[in-house]
Amino acid sequence: MASSSDKNTIVTNGMSNFLRDNINANSALLVNITPDDFKDSSPLAGMYFQQNLEEKAFILGGSNYYAPIQRVQDFLENKKSTFIGNVKPTYLPGVTLSNLNDILPDFVSTTLKEGIIYFNSKLSGFANPDSLLTGVETRSSSPIRIIRNSLLQSNIENVYPCGEGAGYAGGIMSASVDGIKCALQIINKFI
Repeated sequence: MASSSDKNTIVTNGMSNFLRDNINANSALLVNITPDDFKDSSPLAGMYFQQNLEEKAFILGGSNYYAPIQRVQDFLENKKSTFIGNVKPTYLPGVTLSNLNDILPDFVSTTLKEGIIYFNSKLSGFANPDSLLTGVETRSSSPIRIIRNSLLQSNIENVYPCGEGAGYAGGIMSASVDGIKCALQIINKFI
């Protein structure tokens, strides 16, 4: 699903409809990024890292809001995809055959390749040569964290930063749990 929020960027987000009856399965592969991976120690360095990848994906996709895609076999072999195999892309408005290795930092590409091979050893077929990588999904977790105290409030009284956007979760379930924790703090304040 197209999820860009800025001009001239590509942000993808995997999504499963309620019935889970789409033609393709959907999964995400995440690579841990730490402040040591950023160019500088700016508090916004994570956001700039993310933005840079989104801008590169826009250009790699053809500068027309098409997402760059690559067959898994081609990704593992570090070569541009030249055809779409058995797995058909579903990203709208469209896709461009690419080499995602061209825009991803080496440590990200290497980690993704190791992850694909590892998952395939546990789930035969995960590394299907025709499976598609659609890039880039950079919004799995916030690149910044809003600091909160032991009562889960920010430095502004009665403001409870929570979930992924505030930097306290890395997915739907952990965001839900964090939301419950904040809700309980609010309830306890009035009991």
